[in-house]
Amino acid sequence: MSRIAKRFARLKADKRAGLVTYVTAGDPNLDVSYQILKGLPAAGADLIELGMPFTDPMADGPSIQLAGQRALKAGITVDATFDMVRRFRKETGDNDTPILLMGYYNLVYQRGPERFCKDAAAAGVDGFILVDLPPEEADELKPYAVAAGIDTVLLTAPTTDDERLPAVLKYSSGFVYFVSVLGITGTSSATEEAVRTHVERIKRHTELPIGVGFGIRTPDQAAAIARHADAAVVGSAIVERVKAGLDDEGKAKPDLVPGVFAYIKALADGVRGVRKA
Repeated sequence: MSRIAKRFARLKADKRAGLVTYVTAGDPNLDVSYQILKGLPAAGADLIELGMPFTDPMADGPSIQLAGQRALKAGITVDATFDMVRRFRKETGDNDTPILLMGYYNLVYQRGPERFCKDAAAAGVDGFILVDLPPEEADELKPYAVAAGIDTVLLTAPTTDDERLPAVLKYSSGFVYFVSVLGITGTSSATEEAVRTHVERIKRHTELPIGVGFGIRTPDQAAAIARHADAAVVGSAIVERVKAGLDDEGKAKPDLVPGVFAYIKALADGVRGVRKA
């Protein structure tokens, strides 16, 4: 059983949903980014998405695009991202918290899918969320991911109908990521009723857990997602807390890391306040 499967099994046993937190690797610099990564589980993150900055993102809203630019300017690379995960596993001794890399397939393609999967697994990565890898092209990656023990989390959207959904689910493992709104990250939010309807529909097609993301900003919104889905995914709002902790020269202020953790704790409290039958 993968770390992701184990974590969702634990959440189910605890009768609650999980909190998935997204941070951009290398933002605002490699040292502060690692401090944030290292402290996410204690702040309340059940699973971690580590964004791989890319020069031409297609799904990222302004906040995550700017975070990626800050990280690239600070010198982040794919190898440095792997090093962050490897360091996290070694220094914290945490072999339970799943870490997924989120980004774009170009980074995989450049390295080659077989090598990328092997390197990611060796670093301690548990899953991939590759925004621009459709199921029609997933065979290019999936066999190598399976061989390396890495889950592939594919995305569904409000426009993914019942005819399209099986093709997505065929290549999905770990969990299914439901993008709750149309468009880019961090710009709008779905209603609780819309989320409930879509999650119920997806669950009729799969036994995989459902994580819901895009547009979650407050503990109340996270709790609303937790009432219906297996996990709430928060990204842009966390990245904005990082930016808010920078001074006019782009350097981290002393309250940056504690401020990020305090915000995540509030989100986690919202999610954990919802008990499931």
